[in-house]
Amino acid sequence: MKLTALVENTTNCGLKVAHGLSLYIETERHKLLFDLGPDETLFENARNLGVDLTAVDTVIISHGHNDHGGALKRFLEVNSQAKIYVQRRAFEPHYSKTPFEYVPIGLDRSLMDREQFVLVDGDFVIDDELRLFTVLNTEKCHSTANDTLFDENGPDSFVHEQNLLITEHETVLVMGCGHTGIVNIMEKASVWRPRLCVGGFHLYNPSMKKTVPDELLDRIAGELRAYPQTRFYTCHCTGTQAYQYLAEWVPGLSYLACGDHLEL
Repeated sequence: MKLTALVENTTNCGLKVAHGLSLYIETERHKLLFDLGPDETLFENARNLGVDLTAVDTVIISHGHNDHGGALKRFLEVNSQAKIYVQRRAFEPHYSKTPFEYVPIGLDRSLMDREQFVLVDGDFVIDDELRLFTVLNTEKCHSTANDTLFDENGPDSFVHEQNLLITEHETVLVMGCGHTGIVNIMEKASVWRPRLCVGGFHLYNPSMKKTVPDELLDRIAGELRAYPQTRFYTCHCTGTQAYQYLAEWVPGLSYLACGDHLEL
């Protein structure tokens, strides 16, 4: 299994960066994209890294925010055969609250009737290799970075967020922003004993430019140390300050920047 970050907030190799996420993953049976990022960044970086997006057969959209699915329309123009798995409620309106207004950050609803989409309600098994799961119990270690995110009914419950388990010789857990909480996600995924966990922890609020309190980071670090068999790679919405703090207390925690490769 090979994983490459095509879109991320930072890079160590001169690629274009953007606030968003897209991971290209090759397995024994699939060439897949986990999220697409916000814009043309995916396509420029894929060209520079020699990744053929027309050969992708599976796309997972982690949740209904445009920094993860903003490039959907452009992707549909270059790839007409990939199945795109997304929670049905991801196409509902979503907003980020600033001091002055509610800013729409949702996906393009005009696309949801395209034949390539597989609209999912909750947990879903794609095949023997790929499994999607949602997390409804979000009580542990709530990230205050979520508090400016809303749907039509009020504070976002993130029922539109899904995570991916890839099972080959080892099991890999892939998340988008981890809005439902890395601790809660790991608790549900623990029955599959993932050897690798990759994704954002959403511990930085970009609209407020604020990292969550150290007290919360301490609690998260304590919970993650209960999984010594898992290597963690975080990125995107975790934020540099939170990553550096957690890295001091969580053995095996690393950062995945745009252009970085992992192989398992």
